[in-house]
Amino acid sequence: MSIRHTTTGRRALAAAALAAVFSLALTGCGDDGGGSDEAKQGTENSAKPPAPTSLFTEEKGEQQPDTAAGENVDPNAKLAEIRGDGLLLTVHQAKRDSGGFVTIQASIKNEGTQSKNTTAWAGTETALLAKNPNSVAGATLVDKVGKKRYYILRDTENRCLCTTGIPPLLAGKTTSVFMQFPAPPETTTEVDFTLPTFATTSVKISG
Repeated sequence: MSIRHTTTGRRALAAAALAAVFSLALTGCGDDGGGSDEAKQGTENSAKPPAPTSLFTEEKGEQQPDTAAGENVDPNAKLAEIRGDGLLLTVHQAKRDSGGFVTIQASIKNEGTQSKNTTAWAGTETALLAKNPNSVAGATLVDKVGKKRYYILRDTENRCLCTTGIPPLLAGKTTSVFMQFPAPPETTTEVDFTLPTFATTSVKISG
């Protein structure tokens, strides 16, 4: 699979999106994340952040998902591994950036013998799902100590700071994904990470 490196422009976008939607971190770690879309959307800044650049790269005339894999991400690093339904999710990095957000870099491998549908990873939040089909927009982080759940960053048009355009995962194939969230307090060094269809796992934040 082709993987395009993160650019300075994406980091600037992430910082802008963070300023607009930092209130997406909701209190109530104990809830099931099924609150209303309005509560998850939070209060947006009146200043509209710049729209994300295209979430696709062109290769041989085909659209490929933009994984925004970082240059320094070690594919052999394993902060956490979760298996389920013939899939293996490996978290390679959970890094706190100076812009006030946390980036999760991961990969998902189809260890089965049949193609796997990826649509469920986008979650069930209506507004977010409409703008980010076939994505990992449904991912969340939970700071158990601070009792807060953090949803994926998005701009004012509900386009997520995450991998989108993920095709069905063929048998034996691996897709790289990234997700960006508002950063919990610096005193929080470990969070619970969840992606729909996978169990929750704890990951340590670096940086």
